[in-house]
Amino acid sequence: MTERRPGRFSSVLLPLLLMVSLTGCDNFFVPPNSGGGGGGTSTGRVYVTNATTSSLAGFTIGTGTLTAVPNSPLALGYTPVDAVVTPDNAFVYVVGPGAIYVYKINSDGSVTGSSNGAGVAIVNVTSIAISPDGNWLFGLDTLQTVVDEFSINRSNGNLALKAQPAYSATNAVPIPKMVRVSPLGNLVFIAIGPAGDQVFTFDTTAGTLTNSQQLTLGTGNTSDNSLAIDKAGQYLYIGRTGDNGGIAVYTIGSGGALSSVPGSPFTSGNQPNALVIDSTGKYLYAANRGDNNISGYSIGTNSALTALNSSPYASGSLVNSIGVDSSGKYLLAGAFGGGADLTMYSFDAVIGGKLNLATSTTTGTDPTGVTAVALTH
Repeated sequence: MTERRPGRFSSVLLPLLLMVSLTGCDNFFVPPNSGGGGGGTSTGRVYVTNATTSSLAGFTIGTGTLTAVPNSPLALGYTPVDAVVTPDNAFVYVVGPGAIYVYKINSDGSVTGSSNGAGVAIVNVTSIAISPDGNWLFGLDTLQTVVDEFSINRSNGNLALKAQPAYSATNAVPIPKMVRVSPLGNLVFIAIGPAGDQVFTFDTTAGTLTNSQQLTLGTGNTSDNSLAIDKAGQYLYIGRTGDNGGIAVYTIGSGGALSSVPGSPFTSGNQPNALVIDSTGKYLYAANRGDNNISGYSIGTNSALTALNSSPYASGSLVNSIGVDSSGKYLLAGAFGGGADLTMYSFDAVIGGKLNLATSTTTGTDPTGVTAVALTH
């Protein structure tokens, strides 16, 4: 699971001739022996893209610990923007300028470069997401008003372009921010900044992606930046900036039709650039880039949000990415400005939804310019 964060980097707009291939990188992250995450039973791994240091760092998540995987961080040779792990934990895809790259995840969490030594897709995108069945990857294009849809070769991670369905933003100039797929696999949502959001229906068998709805911003709002969908695929949460911004919540109806819930939008911190729902479905968290903290909410009737009494929680500077590990025990947050680059929180055993600092770490030479955290499933 990966949670990415608008306002990250404009490097995806660089011309293709600036693209740097991964030639010679196939031996990076090769483990000298079977590694492990010290400090207790592993609950999965997290991969962190670092823009300032142009690297990919990997950590095994232990009981309150983060242990670097062998040969981490990996020097990429390009500026990474986003990342996502496949549902079967076989590969991690990384977005760079003009291309998407793929890395095989080894049994100890180390990774090896793509089989062809270069990007597996030549395309300019700012955010990527994978369908729940692991067969399709979606990229939010930065040069055209389209969603780039790829089929995934499950054996080697190669991508094949399937389609580029277009959308029309008539109310404002779109600034691509984030793409997300419903946990049910039937809908794809994109946040396009001042132009609001777009909804696509998706036929998982045929791979047909069809634009079905446009959601525009109301008066006083300036940008829709981040997205989250509950496990049942019934509610969409949007991180929104502006005088009437906050966390906007919508019911998801037939064909992806969106209807605002009573009380929406709900007050948030400054620049809620990443959202995540905990494994119980009872709490939502927002990474507030402008406030250097994380807000926590309880999710009530009709998905109304109520700020937790213990919220907000201190984070690194310019926090812009969050995710929950596969065990549901920890929330991890990446901060572009460092101090720390990566912070891990546990969920309080007594006070519902409260976050407690478990540990933190650098992901290279702090600050590394974290742009995304991608967690295994």
